[in-house]
Amino acid sequence: MTEAEFLREARAFYDALAVDYADRYRDYLAARPLDRAVLAGFAELVRDAGPVADVGCGPGWTTAHLAELGVDVFGLDLSPEMVGLARQAYPALRFDVGSMLALDLPDGTLGGLNAWYSIIHLPEEQLPAAFAEFHRVLKPGGHLQLAFQVGDEPLHLAQPYGHPVSLDFRRLRPERIAELLAAAGLLVQARLVREPDDGERTQQAFLLARKPLADS
Repeated sequence: MTEAEFLREARAFYDALAVDYADRYRDYLAARPLDRAVLAGFAELVRDAGPVADVGCGPGWTTAHLAELGVDVFGLDLSPEMVGLARQAYPALRFDVGSMLALDLPDGTLGGLNAWYSIIHLPEEQLPAAFAEFHRVLKPGGHLQLAFQVGDEPLHLAQPYGHPVSLDFRRLRPERIAELLAAAGLLVQARLVREPDDGERTQQAFLLARKPLADS
């Protein structure tokens, strides 16, 4: 089966940037207490619920942060270079290469799933498929945490750090994402939108959703 072009572009982009990206944003969470609070709330909900996937984990910071909060978590990323950096930085944790559109997991096995600024690389028409996949792998009662930039127009980044790659970062509307989650059988439990912090250009959104205990 031929891989979609947007997946190849995202992998090439992050493979090229992996080292520079990891160096520049290493202290991202340390500087954002509201973001850490969101992750802390998610961690409390999923801590005793079974394994949790951090999908689009990049260099592994959010995976490691959730592990420090007592979560049984593993990381997954499309970029082998990012996964390599994560494994090097956090050898006690599990990191796999894979796509959120085809998770190599049995149905109903996860107590939680965190997609922290990773759905922004999917074309909008692919979001229903991703959310259906999230629903498939979550246990009944399992929680999903999303983070993304708010807006309507994508941000196109070309040749970051001098690398000959480019990628679109898709900004999204929380109300639209809530609709798509509901259509996939995932019901939004909470949403937070905060104003841009230093170095950010748009509002940032955080949505917490849950797979019902019994699908109707």
